[in-house]
Order: sequence, then C-alpha cells, then structure tokens
Amino acid sequence: MTEAIPGLTNTVGPQSLDSFDRVLEPRKGLRGSLRLRELWTYRELLGFLTWRDVKVRYRQTALGALWALIQPFTLMIVFTIFLNRLAHVPSNGLPYPIFAYAGLVPWTLFSSSLSGVSDSLVSSSNLISKVYFPRLVIPLAVTGSFLFDFVIALTLLVGMMVYYGVYPGLAILALPALVLLALLTALAVGIWLTALNVRYRDVKYTVPFLLQVWLFASPIAYASSLVPHRWRLVYSLNPMATVIDGFRWALLGVSWSPGASAIVSLAVVAVLLASGLVYFRGMERTFADIV
Repeated sequence: MTEAIPGLTNTVGPQSLDSFDRVLEPRKGLRGSLRLRELWTYRELLGFLTWRDVKVRYRQTALGALWALIQPFTLMIVFTIFLNRLAHVPSNGLPYPIFAYAGLVPWTLFSSSLSGVSDSLVSSSNLISKVYFPRLVIPLAVTGSFLFDFVIALTLLVGMMVYYGVYPGLAILALPALVLLALLTALAVGIWLTALNVRYRDVKYTVPFLLQVWLFASPIAYASSLVPHRWRLVYSLNPMATVIDGFRWALLGVSWSPGASAIVSLAVVAVLLASGLVYFRGMERTFADIV
C-alpha cells in the first residue's frame, strides 16, 4: 500500500509493498517548494483549526467574547484622557474617542494576529510532531480566528458612529481590502517570527516589545497629518499607517489621499510575505524535529 502526500513526489522502491518504505522528495523549483496550491487540499483542516482557536481562546472565561471589546475600549479611554484632554492632540475635527477607537480596531486585529501567529508553531508542537499537513495552515488559522474578535469590536465602532452622527460614504466599499491588508501585514511578519521562534525562543520576548514600539509608530492616538510631509514616504514603510488612515477615511469620512504612500506599503507587505514564505518553507522540514 502506498500513500501520496500532496506537494511531494512519492518514489517507491520495488519491495515497498512489503516493507512500506517510502522516499519523499520535494518538487523542484520555487513553485514546487512553496506548494501554495496544497493549502486548498487542506481547506477543511484550516476551517477546523480556525474555529478551534476561537473556542479555545474564550473557554472558561467569565466575560467571553467581551474581551474583544475591553482592550481597544480601555486604550481609547486612556488616549482620550491623557493625549486629548491633557496634551490636546488634534483629531482631524472628529470627536477624539471615535477617532482613537477607529484606529484601535484595525490595530487590535493586527497586533492580536501577529502575537498569535508568532507563537503558533510552538504552541501546536504536539500536532506538528504527529501528523503531516502543510505547516502554513497553522499561522493562517490563527490569523483567521481573530476576524471573529474584529467583527465584535467593529460593532461598537458602528454604535459610536451612530451616537456621534458620523456616517460613511461610498469609501466604505474599500473596507474589506483594508482588513485584508492588515491581516496580510500580520501574516507577513508573523510567518518570519514563528519560523524563527521554533529555533530561537527569544522571539516570544521580542514580540511584545516590537508591538509596543509599533503602536506608537502608527497613527492611532494621533493623526498622520502631524508627520512632516518630507517624511510621509518613509512613514508609509509602516503598512499599518496606511491601514489606519484608510479605516478613518472609509468609515469616518476623513480626508485621505493614499497615492504613493499606499503603493509603498503594499510593496513592503509583498516583499515581507514572499520572503517569509520562502524562509518558512525552507525551515518547514525541521519543525517537527526541533519544536
């Protein structure tokens, strides 16, 4: 009896029917090494792991899914008191609470996804060491699971929009693309970190520090208009700056002209994602032995 594993060439010796020995060889070339088409074969597993992560996250919690609201709402209050009331940080003519919360919603999606993805392989070590499947399924499932939290946080933002009388225009049609960009940014950085975390456990200490710096490097508590014009392209090397400005444009009607800044952000995400996939696939064969 022989078994073919998607994405691998199954070379069977003449006595394999008796000994069950198999020699598995990777396909040649970049396309074969990435095996992205193989993910479609395991789409049911991806859906199962995504839903499993959602259920595990809120198992045996008193507040359950309300935790998806507590973090951004608490930060919004802190920013409003200390940055708006005391430091008088401008908010593009909008009430500061909704201005800050509109930035915190995509940021929470990104930061939670990045934190979860960076530790996803190590936390799934038992699964990785027992059965074959594309290891990329694990970070993808973690990223997708935080869409549940995002939808909950977004409902509060909709309520705040109604309360303050702020209504979106046709720009809201761009919202799915902005959500996708936030997820791709988290995944692009996360697959680098999760692959490195298998070998170097220092990564779990680096990620919280990285997110703290990234938080203040993004226009969440302040408007990106405060950044000098000559530094705008450099600032757009942070894709989350484009995502957050885009969210406020799509939902709150804030004036925004993406132009070259959006192109730079997209290019950064594309390079990080492509290089991360290559590195992840190159390290994948050693995950089960090291993790």
